[in-house]
Amino acid sequence: MAELETREIEYVVAVAEELHFGRAAQRLRIAQPALSKAVRRVEKRLGVPLFVRSSRQVTLTPAGEALLRHGRHALDAVSVAADRARRAGDAGGRLRLVLKPGGDAGLLSAILAAYATQPDARRVEILFSGPADRVDHLRAGRADVALLYVPFDPLDGLAHETLCVEERVAVLPAGHALASRPALRLADLEHETLPRWQGVPDEVAGDWGADAGPQVADIAQLYSLVAVGRVVAVLPRSLVYPAPAGVVCVPLSDAPKSRIVVAWPPHDEASPLVGSFVTAALAVGRELRGADGSA
Repeated sequence: MAELETREIEYVVAVAEELHFGRAAQRLRIAQPALSKAVRRVEKRLGVPLFVRSSRQVTLTPAGEALLRHGRHALDAVSVAADRARRAGDAGGRLRLVLKPGGDAGLLSAILAAYATQPDARRVEILFSGPADRVDHLRAGRADVALLYVPFDPLDGLAHETLCVEERVAVLPAGHALASRPALRLADLEHETLPRWQGVPDEVAGDWGADAGPQVADIAQLYSLVAVGRVVAVLPRSLVYPAPAGVVCVPLSDAPKSRIVVAWPPHDEASPLVGSFVTAALAVGRELRGADGSA
């Protein structure tokens, strides 16, 4: 038998986040005395105090901090489990696909067409992410499957398959001294200013942009900064073709290749909903590699 009920965890988390029993009670839509009594009951059952109470403030004990941290994860897990149960029983449900705007390497239309031929295909809801939250969508259960760029997107804890491999290019102002060269090496960009991608830690960004340059949130902002000579960037070819006026893309001969992968939570591996989409995506990837002579 579980030591704590989901409702009790919700009570403790609300008080821990508000640090005020009155505000937490309003948020939970219950009476404050009932909330105080429920929290004391949890503390008695666990045998440790979760809060230090005074007439002026409420603070967390180390035990309270631990329960807040793990309680949030538990509530998220319960929410995801309930959502997946509802979706599994909904024959008319949708498949939720998350990707970066323009981040499909031109594969999306072909993948959707191939998926539509699957006997158990469902309507695909396309979610466009921010600069770095596609993986968060998968882990939080807000999406069923994603198209990701590697190494830009972390794959830890996700099932995934590679769809295609592509070169990276230097994105330069048209008037830059290096813009007329047929190819460049990473060392050629050593003294250039690279952008910082919003929401992407430096250790993840790597040569995608971890310098002290201006922060950018999307490709449109990047183009504007490149065109006026504020930054240069290193990106997968498919993200920046065709380049707009004032911007030039030059191949990087020694930059590690990037990959487009289809990824999904490992616990969904046996789901027909996800399995059919992955099958369709892999078929399109094989066709593309065959057409490029790389298969």
